Amino acid sequence: MKVPLLDLKPQYLSLKKEIDDAIQRVVDSQYFINGPDVAKLEEEINAYLGVKYSVGVTSGTDALLLALMAFDIKPGDEVIVPTYSFFATAGVVARLNAVPVFVDSDPVTFNMNPAGIEKKITSKTKAIIPVHLYGQSADMDAIMEIAKKHNLKVIEDGAQAIGVQYKDGRFVGGIGDIGCFSFFPSKNLGGFGDAGIVTTNDEKLYAKMKMMRMHGMEPKYYHKIIGGNFRIDTLQAAVLRVKLPHLDSWSAKRRENAALYTKYFLEAGLAGTEGKTCFDEKNKVLLPKAVYKETGHKNFHIYNQYIIRVEKRNSLLEFLRKKEIGCEVYYPVPFHRQECFAYLNTNDEDYPVANCAANDSLALPIYPELSNEQIKYVVDSIAEFMKEEMKYPMECKHCDCMK
Repeated sequence: MKVPLLDLKPQYLSLKKEIDDAIQRVVDSQYFINGPDVAKLEEEINAYLGVKYSVGVTSGTDALLLALMAFDIKPGDEVIVPTYSFFATAGVVARLNAVPVFVDSDPVTFNMNPAGIEKKITSKTKAIIPVHLYGQSADMDAIMEIAKKHNLKVIEDGAQAIGVQYKDGRFVGGIGDIGCFSFFPSKNLGGFGDAGIVTTNDEKLYAKMKMMRMHGMEPKYYHKIIGGNFRIDTLQAAVLRVKLPHLDSWSAKRRENAALYTKYFLEAGLAGTEGKTCFDEKNKVLLPKAVYKETGHKNFHIYNQYIIRVEKRNSLLEFLRKKEIGCEVYYPVPFHRQECFAYLNTNDEDYPVANCAANDSLALPIYPELSNEQIKYVVDSIAEFMKEEMKYPMECKHCDCMK
C-alpha cells in the first residue's frame, strides 16, 4: 500500500470548480496585484482569527522579515528564537544583521521552553519569536509575561499553526504584537504557491506594515520609510478565500487521524501513553501530547505535522520509504548546529532537548484525506520494523534531561 506524506490532489478535486472559478475571475479581471481578493482575504482572516488587522504578504518568511523591520530591528540587536524550528525563524534575524539568540525546546511539545528565555536576555535584546511548532501553541502566558517584564516585542511564528487556539480560546497570531503565517502549499491552509500574512491588533503597526509591503510607499512613488516587495498575489488570495471556510473541518480530520494513530500504536503495544519523553519497554514509540480533545474551543492542535520519536530513527525512515510510506524529519539540524551560525560560538550541550528531537523525531502522514486503512498500515509497518530491528532492551540514550 502506498501512503504519501502529503497528497494535495484530493483536496483540490473536492473544491475544483470553486477554485477554478476564482482563478478565472482574477484572470478575467487582469488585476493580479492588490486586486479585490486581497482586501477580502484580509477581512476574512481578521474575522476568523479575531484580530483587528492583517496584511497579505509574499510568504511566511517575508511575514517574519516584515515584522522585524516594522520594529526597526537593526544590526547588532538581539532576537531570541527557538533553536529548533524551520530555518526562516532565525534566518530573517540574520538577514537584518541582527543576532539570533537560541533557546532550547520544551521536552513534550518541542516548542520554545520559556524557562530558558530570561537567562538569554541582555541590554541588546529587542524581541522574542516563539514558534507554534507542528500546529500547537507555545506557552504564550509565560512568554508574554517575560516580554512585558523586559519591555520586549513578541512576534509569533505561526507558519504551521493557523487556526490553533491557545488554552484560553484565543487564536495564536493575536496574542503577541505581530503574528506571522505561511500559506505554503503543504500547510493546513495552503495556496497554489508562496504566500503569507501578518496579523496585529495595533493600528499603527498595521499602517506601517501595509506601507512597507509596497516598498514603504504612500502615496505612489513617495517613500516615507524603506520596505520591500512583500505583496501577496491576487491569485493566491483568491484561492485561499475558497479554502478558508474548510480549514476547521480539515483540522478536525487531522485530529481524528492523530487519535487513530494513538489507538493503533496502543493496540500494537508500541506506546504506553501520549506525551512521554523517555523510551522504555512500554514506550518504544513516543507519541505527541494528546491535545486534540474538544473542550469548547475550536482547535488546540491542528497537526500540521504528526511527530513521533523512535530510537534508530534513520533506519526506520529508510524502512518506511522502501514500503512507500512517506515520512520526513522536521528538523535534523537545530540552529546551534548549522554551519551558517558557527560564528555565534554556541555550546552544543546547552540544547539537549533540541538535540534529542533532531536525533529521534519523525513525521508521519496526517493529511485529512488519509484512510483508516492507510493509518493502520503505517503503524503495522512500524511494528514490523520494531520486531526485526529493535530486539534489544529499550534504553533511553539521549534523554536524561527529560526524565
